[in-house]
Amino acid sequence: MRVAVITVSDSVSQGKGADCSGPAVADRCKALGWDVVSTHVLPDDRAAIEKLLSAQADSGAVHLLVTTGGTGIGPRDTTPEATTAVCARLIPGFAELMRATGLQATRRAVLSRAVAGIRAQAIIVNLPGSPKGAVESLDAIADLLPHACDVIRGHHHG
Repeated sequence: MRVAVITVSDSVSQGKGADCSGPAVADRCKALGWDVVSTHVLPDDRAAIEKLLSAQADSGAVHLLVTTGGTGIGPRDTTPEATTAVCARLIPGFAELMRATGLQATRRAVLSRAVAGIRAQAIIVNLPGSPKGAVESLDAIADLLPHACDVIRGHHHG
């Protein structure tokens, strides 16, 4: 499975902080046997997020796009809105499962507004901005993602 990892963070994009979440997610994807074909860092800017998600999904080069960051309740957290805007269909069960799993570790998991959806033949999944939360959320749905990517590409549900 080919994956793009996108970190959404004003501070990281401005060089004011290190990107810890993106590399943690990329490392976890590689450990799962997935091919991380690109990594990106963007500011918390809805238009920029929409543009990159659309371009990556429409390129056909990736099966899965995972974002990390911008899923909270802060005024600049717009990753879920950007994702929803570019997706043809949402996959609410992924977000529900990530929040339910996260709730076992911290009550703050319910503050996540992460969404998941489909654009072209790619799945887009929002993960939290913390490295631990991002990896735990990915792990919550990791076993489902290869099958889901196959199904949206027309493979039988079997």
